[in-house]
Amino acid sequence: MKNLPKLIITDIDGVWTDGGMYYDQTGNEWKKFNTSDSAGVLFCKKLNIPVCIITGENTEIVRRRAEKLQIDFLFQGVSDKLKVARDLCKEMGIELNDVAYIGDDLMDMSLLREVGISAAPDNAPQYVKEITHFVTSKKGGEGAFREFVESIIISRGNIYDIINLL
Repeated sequence: MKNLPKLIITDIDGVWTDGGMYYDQTGNEWKKFNTSDSAGVLFCKKLNIPVCIITGENTEIVRRRAEKLQIDFLFQGVSDKLKVARDLCKEMGIELNDVAYIGDDLMDMSLLREVGISAAPDNAPQYVKEITHFVTSKKGGEGAFREFVESIIISRGNIYDIINLL
């Protein structure tokens, strides 16, 4: 496949989740993930594209999800996502132009403007969608990450080549 990104970075809340934060009466926090997004990670693994999560939240829930899916890089509690992405790119010996990123809100905008491929889920604010290359038809929490990864594969080759490797 031609010109695939060398790294795919994703936000979590509003991309892998619907952005809701659920709390029970004892203070436990809950997030609902769509298992469809795990196929996006699987596609990346088959293509040897590392996946990175950069999120402003810092939760055990996200750490556990990242661990279960064997995410290559996880950065939580981040206020400057662009700086973290730049540092990671430097460590990997790649440029931001080699990166694909999907995010959905204010904290994502600086990074969305700098990467080679940017996307937002359908339910992102209009001003975020306007600065991206691609807007998924799915909302956050409904498989937006998977759709983003699939759109990259489809635009650069044949997705069936990857499916046949599974």
